[in-house]
Amino acid sequence: MSRTDWEVVIGLEIHTQLNTQSKIFSGASIAFGAEPNVQACGVDIALPGVLPVLNKGAVERAIRFGLAIGATVAPKSVFARKNYFYPDLPKGYQISQFELPVVVGGHIDLLVPDGKGGAYEKRVNLTRAHLEEDAGKSLHEDFHGMTGIDLNRAGTPLLEIVSEPDMRSSAEAVAYARALHALVRWIDICDGNMQEGSFRCDANVSVRPRGQAEFGTRREIKNLNSFRFLQQAIDYEIQWQIDLIEDGGKVQQATVLFDPDTGETRAMRSKEDAHDYRYFPDPDLLPLVIDSAWIERVKGELPELPAALSARFQGEYGLSAYDATTLTASRETAQYYLDVVAAAGAANAKTCANWVMGDLAARLNKAELDITASPVSAAQLAGLVARIADNTISNAIAKKVFEALWSGEGESADAIIEAQGLKQVTDSGAIEAIIDEVLAANQKSVEEFRAGKEKAFNALVGQCMKASKGKANPAQVNEILKKKLG
Repeated sequence: MSRTDWEVVIGLEIHTQLNTQSKIFSGASIAFGAEPNVQACGVDIALPGVLPVLNKGAVERAIRFGLAIGATVAPKSVFARKNYFYPDLPKGYQISQFELPVVVGGHIDLLVPDGKGGAYEKRVNLTRAHLEEDAGKSLHEDFHGMTGIDLNRAGTPLLEIVSEPDMRSSAEAVAYARALHALVRWIDICDGNMQEGSFRCDANVSVRPRGQAEFGTRREIKNLNSFRFLQQAIDYEIQWQIDLIEDGGKVQQATVLFDPDTGETRAMRSKEDAHDYRYFPDPDLLPLVIDSAWIERVKGELPELPAALSARFQGEYGLSAYDATTLTASRETAQYYLDVVAAAGAANAKTCANWVMGDLAARLNKAELDITASPVSAAQLAGLVARIADNTISNAIAKKVFEALWSGEGESADAIIEAQGLKQVTDSGAIEAIIDEVLAANQKSVEEFRAGKEKAFNALVGQCMKASKGKANPAQVNEILKKKLG
């Protein structure tokens, strides 16, 4: 069987660290980077007699997420004990939610690159999102063969977001993870820092012969902390499962880890089922009750969401779905674009989009800068767009002005244009004089054009622009040159 004879089925479980100041059941700090075990209080390390107290801020962030994805925020949810033994789990159980989670259902709409320069629309449905506490961390380095335990993370508030098995490729899984990453940052419930463990992905992957209704046996790839690793791990796992089955083997349900150095997954343990954890309601915590007034208050505080803003960009500014989705990939990018359009005018919205997604994005990527640290402000870029729109400068000259703005050579596009004498030549007489000189010096190209070689015309245009040092209005050059060539 070829790869196309198999269908891939992927579901993601994403652990989102909520950006509260303290832990979900204690007042200990969750700040990153502290010395081991200095941010673990009696509740976190399970001293006898201590009791958990639920963090209201964590609940509010869960409500915010539920509203943002069009889910049901449960009026009553229950915390449970998930029982398992591991050295970095002090209580011998994790407080989580099982049968009655705080968020039920919902969906994420996204665009998935098709590998051909375009994209297609995809809806991923969510099963649930539930609140839980994080475990501590086992440290295996520099302990002379022993393992150290750091309980600073124990009790850190998490929202575990579980998708339906709706994804059919690693590209769809990455697009979904990126969209979710952008959303949790957009609504300000998580900082999204994957290097610090604030946003971690587990991927459930299975394969089945195309057309088969039943799912194949899944394996869960744990703790993927970059989009690149997510794609690499899924692609490797897909091929591994297909090869195993085609060689006569059977996939066994398992939890696996991805090794970035080898690009391979390897089994860690057999995959547990829910009954293995002996879930039961936590007797130390009352059911979580969320009334409609609380939900309405949170709804009123939500910012305009990416999907709504993308639709507005398409409706008001005439942008394509792809452009609008790109510009709403982060709240910071969307705000920068809105600021540029506000200063340059809605009539120039498409040009503004091209510059934000094109030259600016390329420069930011090369410099490894976030848009909030852009050396070119929204007002400066708007000034540049305005000078293109009124034909003060050509697109070619605009790129030079942009580079000067980036380098800090002037406070505005106008100042740079004036200081460097970059104003576009629009005087017909001056352009005609330049063209006459070019035609006289390039008789061979003139003859080739008149003999039917269209490329010769482009060569002459290039010579005219060169002779004008890029300042001649390209449209006027084309028009006058055509007249002169008959």
